[in-house]
Formats: sequence, structure tokens, C-alpha cells
Amino acid sequence: MDEKLTATEALRVALHHAVAELGGLGGMAHLTGPAGGRTLHLVVSTGLSRTFTQAWENVKLDTASAPARAVLHDAFAWSYPGCGRGSPPYPGDAGLASAPLPGPDGPIGVLSVLTASPTEPTAAEKAFLQAAARWAAARLRAAPQPPAVVARGASPALSGAQLQQALNTIMVGTWEWDIRTGDLLCSDAAVRIFGVEPDDYDGRVETWAGMVYHEDLPWVLAALDESIRRKGVFNAEYRICPANGGIRWVQARGRVLLDEQGEAAHLVGTLWDTTQARVALDRVGRALWHMSDGFVALDHDGRITFLNLEAERLIGPEHHPLGRVLWELPTVTAPGLERRCRRAADDGQPADFDIQQSEAGRCYHVRLVPVPEGVAVFITDVTEKRAGEAEQAAAARAAAERATRIGELTGKLASAVTIRDVVNVTADRLSSLFDATGLIVYRIENDRLISIGSVGYSQACIDCVQAEDPATIPPVSQALESRAPVFIRSPEEYLRLFPGMADILAASGKQAWAILPLLAPDHRIGCCILGFPRPRRFTDEESTLLNAVSGLLAHALERARLYEAEHARAQMLQRELLPRELPSLPAVTAAARYLPAVTEMEVGGDWYDIIPLSSDRVALVIGDVMGHGVPEAVTMGRLRTAVHTLADLELPPEEILFHLNDLVSKLGDDWYATCLYALYDPTTRVCTLAGAGHPPPAVLHPDGGITFPHLPANPPLGAAQPPFETVDVPLPEEALLVLYTDGLVESAESDMDSGTARLAAILKDGWRRIDGHAGEAELEFLCDAVTGTLLPVDLPTADDAALLIARVHAYDPRDMAAWHLPEDPRAAGLARKHVREQLSAWGLDDLAMTTELVASELIGNVVRHAKGPILLRLLRSRSLICEVYDGSLTTPRIRRASETDEGGRGLQLVAALSQRWGTRYTSEGKCIWAEQPLDAAAPATLHAAA
Repeated sequence: MDEKLTATEALRVALHHAVAELGGLGGMAHLTGPAGGRTLHLVVSTGLSRTFTQAWENVKLDTASAPARAVLHDAFAWSYPGCGRGSPPYPGDAGLASAPLPGPDGPIGVLSVLTASPTEPTAAEKAFLQAAARWAAARLRAAPQPPAVVARGASPALSGAQLQQALNTIMVGTWEWDIRTGDLLCSDAAVRIFGVEPDDYDGRVETWAGMVYHEDLPWVLAALDESIRRKGVFNAEYRICPANGGIRWVQARGRVLLDEQGEAAHLVGTLWDTTQARVALDRVGRALWHMSDGFVALDHDGRITFLNLEAERLIGPEHHPLGRVLWELPTVTAPGLERRCRRAADDGQPADFDIQQSEAGRCYHVRLVPVPEGVAVFITDVTEKRAGEAEQAAAARAAAERATRIGELTGKLASAVTIRDVVNVTADRLSSLFDATGLIVYRIENDRLISIGSVGYSQACIDCVQAEDPATIPPVSQALESRAPVFIRSPEEYLRLFPGMADILAASGKQAWAILPLLAPDHRIGCCILGFPRPRRFTDEESTLLNAVSGLLAHALERARLYEAEHARAQMLQRELLPRELPSLPAVTAAARYLPAVTEMEVGGDWYDIIPLSSDRVALVIGDVMGHGVPEAVTMGRLRTAVHTLADLELPPEEILFHLNDLVSKLGDDWYATCLYALYDPTTRVCTLAGAGHPPPAVLHPDGGITFPHLPANPPLGAAQPPFETVDVPLPEEALLVLYTDGLVESAESDMDSGTARLAAILKDGWRRIDGHAGEAELEFLCDAVTGTLLPVDLPTADDAALLIARVHAYDPRDMAAWHLPEDPRAAGLARKHVREQLSAWGLDDLAMTTELVASELIGNVVRHAKGPILLRLLRSRSLICEVYDGSLTTPRIRRASETDEGGRGLQLVAALSQRWGTRYTSEGKCIWAEQPLDAAAPATLHAAA
């Protein structure tokens, strides 16, 4: 809500909301006035008739009405017909709910709603009304006041009768207000400033409040109350509505007089009329006075209160227009001017019209703008503008028929994207436009003419020119060199101009031709040949049209060529940035799809990936760089590379998102991306999920059930504030983990919730159709079913989409072995013993010696350089994995050992004996692992292959 609302606007906004919430008929806002006042003054009403509000303009606090009780008790009050002594009347089938406007020293007013029934509002409705009152009171205290006019310097001091006479002479009034009784004593001058005769003034502060302009009354009362509370000076310039009509500005200054107890008893001061100063300040400005357009300010009776130099010149200064009625001046001859001015003022809407001065040959545009003081008139000389518009209209009518004939062709060419689209549009529209029966479009490639489309010509005719140098075909070379169409009106003219081309003439079967050159600014594109069934004379209009069409066609072909080239490069870039094929891993079997948006370049920022990690763990990643196009695809490639690098460092998911967020933030404020990183461990069947603004994955259970794990609400990359939260999700054995981007489930016609519901239904149906078998072929079938249903080929999509479906596998407990080892030198011997026995049980005796050595070296490093607890684990899958866990966070590194060093060669030995090795951190410490390849004939040991 705007903090610059005026006091009246704030009260009106609060009333509108309160009436709507309580289902009321209307509402009122009263203010208590200065401290000590015993009357509530109506300052704002909405939805209520003038007849009704008149009875509520001043409400005494000693009545039992709801507004009075709300202020007296500083609490919500309710009344219905007949329940309140002294309450003004209201309809018998209504009620009145009131809530006080809180102030620093008690209520400063009350907000009331006239309800549609005598039933008391509910607790929620009462609370809303009270909240609206608190909001309005806060805005009321902070509401801006109209800018004050700086006072002139003080006059020499006068006293007694001389002072009163001077005040009366310059129309400065004096006033004194008894705060306790509410009596407001004013001098005759002050009363006359209010537009009231002294004999008619009743001396009550309520009468003065009723004359204050309604927009100013709230803040004026607040200023009075503040001056009394502070026992200081009151100074305000505000508007009043005199009894004789109009609006007048007055300046009031006063000070508080205290009684014997030091309490505020009286407020005395002066009052003078500042209307003329305000008018002069608001209307006379250098820019307005000297602007080139005429400007006239009228009051409500049409009298001129101001006009600038240009308006005075137009009207004639000799007529002394200031103060006269505009339409009564002899030089103002605009018909209906009075009616237009009064209608604009009554309707509150600007009006525009032109005035023709035939004798002067001029045309003026007049704009009437209603303002609070009357009507502002702007006069602009538009003679030259209207003449130019008339000339343009005549030229437009002359060119209308010509533009209509090529308009449809132009529109179709503009929407054609590929070269084939351009040729089809040209063949369809151009032939019918000129009654042609044949069309061939040739493109120049490597200085040879290559046909890219034809209609109405035999293949023999096309082959006569196909693959020829344009220079050897005289009609074509002449058109290209002259950069203008060549028109051949008959076969006789053809033979006369090109006697050596009789074979092409015979093959064409046409009687007249138009050869249109297709040219770009820096190179030749090709040519278009139109054939006609009869000899033909080409008119100037047809020549002009065909010349224009050749330019349109050339531009469309060049644009299509560039589009196809860029599209091909972009698609190649997209293919290179996405995985060419998914890896075959023991822990997952997967299939994926990427569907580009059908608009623009059909490339975007969606991506997916499967990254093998140590100990057969696997990272499944999907993300979406917001937007689609080549820049987004390039950014996607950078993120995908970063994910691979960070994953190879064995960082946990939340740290990977932390680094990705830092990377995206450095790209700029306009770059954002969503990402979902899933780390699956086949030894525990736990999948750790970390997301950044990405939709949650779907988990398809073996029994056909679907769940969507709840992810922490992390913002997108580039807008997130780390740390990122993760969630561990146990996955059933052989379950499907489905990752997707929002482009798959969300569109202009479908929100995210309905899209994910459709996805779940499709997965359930697909699972039923493949009977729960999810090999590679079945996963490919599921991908096709999901994309084919959610994003059918014939449905244009504005966003690209990615889908990754992975079937997770778990280790057979028989393929895992683990032992806790003591934290002393005995650990290495025990490790060798456990390894030897386990490998013998697995039938891997050939690897026993190397594995014992690897395990012994790793355990020895832990005993010497780290701390426990120590855990040794062996895993058998496509490779033999040896893992050693300890409680230290130190990272082992291979170092170069000199010839005299007794140690330092353990990790070199591990690296030499292993296919690969590395370190990853855990919640308790770290794990050092090493892998050795198994015999290719050894069976796979994860359950998926069982």
C-alpha cells in the first residue's frame, strides 16, 4: 500500500476493505477533533446516501450510538435499531459495527460499517474491522499535509483598537476557542472569511469543522490535537467551503493558553485568506506562461481566471478577456463550446475537438480538462499537422490496392522459417497472384544453380539449368547483373533475345516469363522464374510489384538460410553438451529424453546426467537454466561441467549446490537455474536429495505406487542463500527414480500440481503395461509414453524439457563384507586375514595377494597418521572394491619419497596395484577406497543382474 496516501485516502481505503469483508451496505469515518472535544465529526463515507449521512455528520459522545461507545470505551461497539439512546436513525434491518481509531492518548476517531442485517458480526469480522482501524490510524498520523505558503514579514506592532482596525482592513480575523466548552469565538473578519455573516454564526467549533474541506479536515483536526497535546503553536493552511460556494484557502495560526493547573484551556490566534496567493502560485509559472500552445483556465461559470500569452493572442487582448465568460467573447466562434465545457466539468472526463477558422485558414485542436476549480482549456494550432494527415490519407488510399495484393504474401513470407517454408509460400501465393502456371526457385551454391523448389515445370526443364553456372544462362545472368527483373513477353521475344536457349524454351512449355533476381547486399542468392501460359504484356504496376516481391523473397530466403545454419549449429551444440549416451552402471539402469522448445532455435538450458562415483555409488543430476536459446545452452554446459568436476571431488550434495550457486551468481543478476542432485548408494539403498528450486522426483515403487518425496524449499541457483538442505529417501529395491524439469509438467494450460498428477498417472499406466519389468527397453518405452502424452509432437511448447528415469539396484548382502579393526598395529594383520578368507569364499584367490597388500597399506596409514574407529569393507560387483573407514578428516596424498626414506611409498603402491583409488568424506570421518578390475567372465553381482 502506498505510504504517501493522504488522510482521506487512507480512511477511504480502510472503509472499502472493511465494508467488503463484513458484507456491509456502506461505511463512515469520524474523527474526535481536538483534545477535549465532545463531538465526532464525519470526514469520509462510502456507499451511503447523502440523506443518511446528514444525520451522522456530528455525533455527540454522550449518546449511546455505536461510534460514541467505541470511542468512549476504546473497544469494538455494536448497535441495531432502537438499542442506542440518542443514536441517529438507520434502517430497521441493518446494524452498525464500530471500531476506534487508536491514538497516542486514546482514540482519535472511529471506523463504522453499516451491515446488511441486525446480526452481530463474527469474531473474525470484528477483528478485521479493528485491524483496518489500526491501519488507518497509523496512516492518518503519517499522512502528508499540503505545502504551506511562506508568511511575509511581520508588520510593526499595533495594539488595541488600532490593531483590530488594521486586521479588519486587510481581512485578517482573530479567533479564540474554549477547549472545554467547544465555543469558538471569531471576529467579524474571520466569520466573513468563512463566507458567513456575523449574525448567522453560532459560535460552535462543530460549525467551523463542517466548513473545512473534507480532504483537509482529518489532518487539520490532527494538527489541532497535536498542538493542544504539546501545549504549543498551531499553524496550518487549509481549504474551506464557504456557504456561498467555491473553495477558499486560509492560513490559521494560534497558540495554547494554559489554566492555573497548567492544562490547555484556550487556543487563540489569527486567520487570513490566502486564496489569491495560492492561485497565483499554482497558475503563474514561466513554462505555462510562455508555452507555445494556448492555455485558458475557467471557473465553474466559464469565466477566464487565467490565460497565457498565446491564448491572449488568439482571443485578442483588446477584448480584455480576463474575468469574462469565454464563449461570450466575440472572437470565440466555436459552436457548442459552452455545452462541451459544462459536460466535461459534469462528467469529469477530458474532451477533445477541432475548430476550423475558414477566414484565417487555420485549424485548432481544443482539449478540455476538468479541474477542481473549473475547466482547463488547451489550444493547439494543428493546421500543418492536419494538412499532412490529409495528404497521407490520400497517398494511403492510392497505395491500398497495391499493398493489399502483396500483403498476404508478405505476411506468409515473414512467418516462413525454413527454406522449404519460403519456397512453399512462394509457389502457393505468387503463382496465383499473377496467374502464373509455373515457378522455379534456384539457389546459387559454389557458383552453380541448384533447384530448391518448383511448381508447374517438368523435371527436364529443371535439369536444363540445374548445376549450371549462372553466367551460362543469359536470362538469369542478365537479371543478376542488372539487379532487376527480366520480362519476356512471348516465345518470339525469347528467341530474339536469347537465340542459343531454344532447348530451354522447348522444355518449359510456357509462353511468357519473368526472371526475378534474388540478391543480398553482399552476395547473390539465386533467382526465381515465373512462367505464364499465354503471351503477356507486363504493366508498370506488375513490374513494380514483381520487383518488390523479388526483394521480399530474397530477404526471406536469406533469413531462412541463416536460420537453418544457426539452427544446425545450435542443435549440434546441444547434442555435444548433453550426454551422448548414458553410462552402464551396476547401481542403475537408465533412459533419458531431451525435448527442445519448438520456438526459436530449439535449444535450451535443460540437462540431465548420470555420474559414476566411488563404491558403485551414482549421482543422478537434472537441471534447468531459465530461458531457452544458445546462451542458456552454453550456460547449461558450464554447469554440467562444474557438476562433473565437483562430483569427482566426492563432495556431498549440499556442497555441490553451494558451489553451483556461487557459479551462477557470478554470471549476473539475470541468470538463474534450478537443479536436483540425487546421490544413490546401492549398499544402503538410500538416495540423498538436494534441490535448488527444482520440482521433486517421482518414485515408482515395485507395487506400482507413486510418491513424490518432499524436498526442502531451497530457492533456485543464483538466488539462493546457502546452506542447502538435503533429505535422505530410502528406495525400495528395483524402484524407479524419475527426474524431470518443469517444462515437462508445467505449461500455460497446466499448472505444476496438475502436471505432476498427470505424470504419476502415466507412470502407473506404463508400469502396468510393462508388467513391472524395467530393463533398458522398458525404460525407453516409459520415456516415450511420458513425453508422448505430456508433450505430443503436434503441440507447440514454449519451454524445453528433460526426463531421466533410472531403475535402482541394490547390493546382495553376500557381495558385501565388513570388519571393525583395533586401533593398533594388529589391525594390518587382521585385515590381511579377513581379506584372504573373504576372497577365497568369493573364488577370487588370484586377487588375494594384491588386495591384502592394498588393505594392509591403507590400514597402516590409518594406524600411523589417523585415528579410529577403523572399518574395513569389501564390495564385489563389476570390480573388487576395498574401503577403509577412519575418524580423521586428513586427506592422504602421494608424495615423492627419496632413496633414503624408509616410508612414503604406501599410496604409490596402492595406486600401482589398483585400477583407481581415492578418498571421500563421511559424516564420521573419511573413506579411502581402491578398485581392482575383475575377470570379464565374472558374474555381475547386483540384484538387477540376478
